[in-house]
Amino acid sequence: MNNLVSIITPMFNSEKYIVEAITSVINQSHQNWEMIIIDDCSTDNSKKIVEKYKKEDPRIKLIIQHDNTGVAVARNRGIREAKGKYLAFLDSDDIWPKMKLSKQIEFMEKKNCAFSFTSYEIMNDSGEMTGKVIKVPEKVNYQELLRGNIIGCLTVLIDLDKVSDVKMPNIRHEDYATWLSILNKNDLSAQGINTPLAYYRKANNSLSSNKFKTISWTWNIYKRHLQMGFVESFYRLFIFGINIFKKYWNARVTQTK
Repeated sequence: MNNLVSIITPMFNSEKYIVEAITSVINQSHQNWEMIIIDDCSTDNSKKIVEKYKKEDPRIKLIIQHDNTGVAVARNRGIREAKGKYLAFLDSDDIWPKMKLSKQIEFMEKKNCAFSFTSYEIMNDSGEMTGKVIKVPEKVNYQELLRGNIIGCLTVLIDLDKVSDVKMPNIRHEDYATWLSILNKNDLSAQGINTPLAYYRKANNSLSSNKFKTISWTWNIYKRHLQMGFVESFYRLFIFGINIFKKYWNARVTQTK
């Protein structure tokens, strides 16, 4: 179906947030979408909540995993079920403003691009905006992305007519590894929209908030996933660390303005 967007949402014990995520999709000005929610063995009321919305809106689909396999495997299950021209990702604790899809699709059609991403604003665990905005460049290619992940998963939109075989490796920092693979294999640049079109929830116990773990995961991507040598991996990690610092420093400066 023309301009159908397949939205992939992995879910695990998300009863606290999932209503906000679903509502932000339902409220999109672009209404041609399917939301594929993959439950990864939740033990709370997450499934019951989604079942309620699924009955009211057939565009919402629920896939139930019988084993807890992790976010990469869950996303891949959703990707296999996707029927859209466009592929998007929204985690169960994040939300979108209502113009997100329409503005991004319009941008991609105008630029004839295969892969786009946007700036995003950080909110706290309670959903209050912090004023911290992660800005993005006009474009980024494979070599530039090796310097640090500036692509927020919740902001990505991929044209599946132009990019095939999207699959996330089952490793930490799986989204970063995926963007690197897409840009490298397809020899393209991802196009950035420097407007916040997504809201990222930074939970108090968020794994990604631990920068030491992020650095460890990134080393694993360079050394094992991309099979770089020790010296190149160390050099890439050094540059990555500098850019991580700049990314969050710039976000802090934006907040104080």
